[in-house]
Amino acid sequence: MNVVIIEDENLTAKRLEGLLHKYDPAIHVLTRIPSVADAVAWLDAPHPSLDLVFMDIHLEDDLGFRIFEQASLTTPVIFTTAYDEYMIQAFKVNSIDYLLKPINYNELVAAIEKFKSFKQQFGQTSAPDLETLLSLLGKSNQTDFKDRFMITVGNKIRSIETTDIAYFYLEEKVVFLVTKEGLNLPVDYSLDKLTQLLNPRQFFRISRQFLVSLPAIQTIHTFSAGKLKLDLQPKSRHEVFVSGDRISEFKEWLGK
Repeated sequence: MNVVIIEDENLTAKRLEGLLHKYDPAIHVLTRIPSVADAVAWLDAPHPSLDLVFMDIHLEDDLGFRIFEQASLTTPVIFTTAYDEYMIQAFKVNSIDYLLKPINYNELVAAIEKFKSFKQQFGQTSAPDLETLLSLLGKSNQTDFKDRFMITVGNKIRSIETTDIAYFYLEEKVVFLVTKEGLNLPVDYSLDKLTQLLNPRQFFRISRQFLVSLPAIQTIHTFSAGKLKLDLQPKSRHEVFVSGDRISEFKEWLGK
């Protein structure tokens, strides 16, 4: 079976590939694609016969649904996402199933088995599988925002609760999260992506370099022309300023 993984989180894509090979070592992942633009380019180019697509809904440049608008994709799709708000829309396209992150191996196996059982029907337009849709809606208790991060530390994977994170910062093209205890850990997300994933009431993007939680802000220093400097806890190795074009929105966020 030839599959493609459309996923902008590198660690998640690698983990999914590992789960697929655990299910069947003969599964061939043709490529891992991080964005809508790259997916459209790949689909428009010649490539081996494709049997199944695993697609994240929130990609680095747009929603995965945009791929269907820009490329001819008739291959069955299993959506993977940390959100459940797009479930009904997912079943309006040629979706086989909908897996919530972090992906459970047994649910992945069930989705692939479902794909195999429906394989003879793929030449025809199918109605949404309402029974499965309602089942998924009933069992999904996910919130709208990410509540934990899986971080690779050496040869181990560590779970960090979002409530334990003080802030994120960008340094030499790598994004780090800083826990309330002062741990600095690299994450496989851009700050733009994190801004989408995190609750905007809890985190604010103050600049191109920093995304901070409200409890991490210890002191706000004002300078001439309204410039703002923040003291964070744990203390940052860098000076932390609020970008001029975000000051008004930042003040509004503080007052919520």
